[in-house]
Amino acid sequence: MKVFAKASFIVLIILVLNKVSAQHSPFDTTTKPKVVIGVVIENMRPDYIQRYWNKFEPGGFKKLYTQGAVCTNVRLTQQVQNYASGTATLFTGVNPSMHGIINKNWYDKFKEKETECTEDNYYVTVGSDTKAGNASPKKLLSNTITDILKINSMGKSKVFSAALNRESAIFSAGHAADGAYWFDYESGRMISSSFYINIFPDWVRLFNSENYAEKYSYRNWVPLLPEATYTESLRDDYMLEKGYFGKFNTFPHTISKYIKETRDFRPFKTTPSANLMIKDFVIKLIENESIGTDSHTDFITTVFSSMDYENGSFGPASLEMQDTYLHIDKYIAELIEYAQSKFGKENVMFFLTANTSASYPVDYLKEEFNLPVDYFNIESAIALLTSYLNITYGEEKWIEYYDENQIYINHKLIAKNKLGLNEFQTVTSSFIDEFEGVLVSMPAYLLERGIQANGMLEPLYKTYVRSRSGDCHFMLKEGWQPVYKFKKINYTDQSHIPLVFYGPGIRPGIINGKYDAIDFVPTLSEILKIPLPDKSQGKIISEIIR
Repeated sequence: MKVFAKASFIVLIILVLNKVSAQHSPFDTTTKPKVVIGVVIENMRPDYIQRYWNKFEPGGFKKLYTQGAVCTNVRLTQQVQNYASGTATLFTGVNPSMHGIINKNWYDKFKEKETECTEDNYYVTVGSDTKAGNASPKKLLSNTITDILKINSMGKSKVFSAALNRESAIFSAGHAADGAYWFDYESGRMISSSFYINIFPDWVRLFNSENYAEKYSYRNWVPLLPEATYTESLRDDYMLEKGYFGKFNTFPHTISKYIKETRDFRPFKTTPSANLMIKDFVIKLIENESIGTDSHTDFITTVFSSMDYENGSFGPASLEMQDTYLHIDKYIAELIEYAQSKFGKENVMFFLTANTSASYPVDYLKEEFNLPVDYFNIESAIALLTSYLNITYGEEKWIEYYDENQIYINHKLIAKNKLGLNEFQTVTSSFIDEFEGVLVSMPAYLLERGIQANGMLEPLYKTYVRSRSGDCHFMLKEGWQPVYKFKKINYTDQSHIPLVFYGPGIRPGIINGKYDAIDFVPTLSEILKIPLPDKSQGKIISEIIR
């Protein structure tokens, strides 16, 4: 009996050891994907998926949402919502207060002029004769997850991005990427910067010879399906829909006519054909850049656009928006099928997210639903503020710069007139606070002190950078939108974005827990078996990992 018990004990030990050895070590890198393909969509509301679900094909959004891990409650909680700041936050895992991209443009206090977040004249355009490639990620003050991947692999992982907009391409690629490509609306080509590449690849030159922008701009944009079937959207001739140039709001859209208005290819960027170009470009990139050929994870980011700068001219309820997403659905399906066929389903992981959400147009909310919303005329507000400051402190140019989120005061004048900067900021902020559409306004010195950094004011603190931000910061009430007399802006106050992971090592299911956009980087780092960025502010979404 003792012999039998001893033998049974030995068998039990062997079984336990085998089970333990079969489990993955926390340092086991064999389970990481060979290729990561990210799909980022600009201005995507998560509810587009629910709304258009019955019109989607099986292999695109439906595959991601039924076979992937779907995080339903993810927020991009920062003051400024645009594709530049949003992409920087997503890919660094820190807020603008740390990564430094407080907006697409801001006022350079030292050079005393407006600066763009990727503009860098030390580098030149590669792929065209324009200045659209005079850019770099140098104003991004934090490492991206793609930077960490390159460092961890000692440069052997390949990192690329492709987008319609320069900022999305650069901030998703990071500082150490092998290539970042974007659409140059002046030349109609896919280009890059000498920061990333010195010699333009032959395959990109060949791709540009297809003349996507020119070719597809001479094809009318018509609905993918019969118009009568778009029951999830407003009718095509909805009277409150502004449309292109405030007048062209029905199908078919004659893009060649719109291009004559702008004298460049910007209208092309607003069409499904532009997203088709990006999808085809990414496939060509994978074919020509030896992606997935070794044990080091390669990372490709694909950025689609929801009508680009015309997003607000049509809005989330438009037939044009639904048609845009039916096309994107097809392109995602083609990308998934291509990648899984090439690398094997077990070797490629996908993620889907957005760098911005989208708001409904003011007129639509007012007229159809009687909501208490309106436009905030920035120029009128600044004109009144200027008059008030002149009456109070004397006739001077007290305001150096302003945008839809902040106001920059002339510090030299403040010092010259021996005025208190804190007092001047408080007076300015208090004046702006009196406008009907303003939810809250804060002077910069209080943001620096970190007073009341939670709740309603949290987005202000998350976006403030002393060396780059202005003196007065304000947020509008929900549904209100800023407007300029002559300048068009793509504004949203919505922070809810989609986040889906699909592929090997991912546990399918619905995750309803509350998460932030900064949680994306720690989670992806865990999946890729690489160190978390040292300054990462988010947490791992552990429910998605097997």
